[in-house]
Amino acid sequence: MSESLAHAHHAPEGFIRKWVFSLDHKVIGIQYYFLALFSVLIGMSLSVLMRFHMVHPDAKVSLFATLWPTAAQGGIMTPELYLSLMTMHGTIMVFFVLTTAPQGGFGNYFLPIQIGAEDMAFPVLNMLSFWTTLVALVVMVSAFFVQGGAPLSGWTGYPPLSGIGALAGPGEGLGQTLWIVSIAIFCGASLMGAINFIATLIDLRCQGMSLMRLPLTCWTWFVTAILGLLGFAVLLAAGVLLILDRSAGTSFFIPGGLLVSDQILSHKGGSPLLWQHLFWFFGHPEVYIAILPGMGVTSQILATFARKAVFGYRAMVYAILSIGFLGFLVWGHHMFMSGMSPYSAMAFSVLTMAIGVPSAIKTFNWIGTLWGGKIHYTTAMMFALGFVSLFITGGLSGIFLGQPALDLYFHDTYFVVGHFHMIMGVAAIFGMFAGTFYWFPKMFGRMMNETLGKIHFYITFVGVYAIFTPMHYLGIAGNPRRYSDFTNFDFLGKLLPVHNFMTQAAYGTAAIQILFFINLFWSMKYGKKAPMNPWNATTLEWTIPSPPPFDNFAGHHPVVNHGPYEYSVPGAPRDFIMQTDPVEVHADS
Repeated sequence: MSESLAHAHHAPEGFIRKWVFSLDHKVIGIQYYFLALFSVLIGMSLSVLMRFHMVHPDAKVSLFATLWPTAAQGGIMTPELYLSLMTMHGTIMVFFVLTTAPQGGFGNYFLPIQIGAEDMAFPVLNMLSFWTTLVALVVMVSAFFVQGGAPLSGWTGYPPLSGIGALAGPGEGLGQTLWIVSIAIFCGASLMGAINFIATLIDLRCQGMSLMRLPLTCWTWFVTAILGLLGFAVLLAAGVLLILDRSAGTSFFIPGGLLVSDQILSHKGGSPLLWQHLFWFFGHPEVYIAILPGMGVTSQILATFARKAVFGYRAMVYAILSIGFLGFLVWGHHMFMSGMSPYSAMAFSVLTMAIGVPSAIKTFNWIGTLWGGKIHYTTAMMFALGFVSLFITGGLSGIFLGQPALDLYFHDTYFVVGHFHMIMGVAAIFGMFAGTFYWFPKMFGRMMNETLGKIHFYITFVGVYAIFTPMHYLGIAGNPRRYSDFTNFDFLGKLLPVHNFMTQAAYGTAAIQILFFINLFWSMKYGKKAPMNPWNATTLEWTIPSPPPFDNFAGHHPVVNHGPYEYSVPGAPRDFIMQTDPVEVHADS
């Protein structure tokens, strides 16, 4: 391997170079992590405001009037304001939380260490990727403060609503432009990060670290980077075309003869469906960009705390690769409502069912890993088990949406909201919680409080099921999504108690996250000092001090002799074999 390329810069001197414009992948990983924490606070707050409005649509709240004097005159939230909150909630959570923390945070911190490298392949590019992401977040949040406010076209930004400017309604002027610019900047940052991840894993693995000795976390970060490289490039191009439609009079997505507010628009020849194809060609791989790192973390944690090797390691690797490949072939199932040919719909439906096969392989292998193991119920393990539960639950509802005949009914209902929050949102966040409790000792040199962690887990686990499971029943009952007020519809009257129940669950689930933040920040300073390997784990990050030195391995290049999950090996002196242990420790290595 190219050891000479592994460490391309010297230890920083001074606060600015060490903690602000750092080239150290570990510092950059922590920066990504806390950027995602800040973003999740914004996204979660917006969701609580949305839930409040749905059960109290006529409530006068002075805070609303203060924050949005135009959109909430008299303190009453307008439907347009509700849609703008929904748009920003979805956008911030998908891009700046689900995409940022698992890959940019944990991936940046641990990928080089787990493959025995001293840093990422391109440290300067790594730094630029983070700061470009931060600029994208600032631009996105600034949409709240411009004239007209934030956009209301949803996190998918469908034209023509997003493409014709302020004529389309509040937020569709400068706010929508800032939204598109922010997404384009974020795409650029993600492309830089993806190139870095791919080059690092391919070129900087230490001696003995063959591909089939990589931890599954590394495989998921690698495939996620490939998905990001291909997907974000398409979204970036689509964003440029949409800006041209808005600002330069082009007609990529705006059809001719469109009448809006008694005005016939000058656009002609564009196709709104083109945007849908481009967006969802990125959008479905984005689901796996969010969930794949969580799969890797879960595999790592289940093996560690079941004291067993991952069941079917090679099958898991091939399943990860299959998910990455098939993820680019199923975007059309988001467009069954678009009037596509039934033959195209059938093809996308079959492919959608096919992608369930590698997902099922991973699920059964997780169960196989647990079967007969000596399970240690740490907080990290509990969140990993919660991830498996949510992944299964959310995946099962996806089977229905993969059938065109059923999707025609469910598509614009709460069934879809419940499905993608389970499989993409909450499952991925449980993966982040699991990774936080598992790697916190290595990152900060201290242990998190297990009692507080388990209280946080149980209430969060029950809470998310209480919020999102009823949404499936609402969808079956025909409750449309994106509506800000259900009280004016007689057929929805009997469903209002369900919304009240979900809202109370949302309040409780949001409130318990305060306990997580208390545990996180308190433990950073006052937590019990962590030993080098508190979990008796096997991968390379547990062979170095906590927190790691600047160059990770203090100038020593590790040599890998074993696989990543050699637990409970017969005849071994301990119930785990480190990857760097001598070959003689286990004759079958």
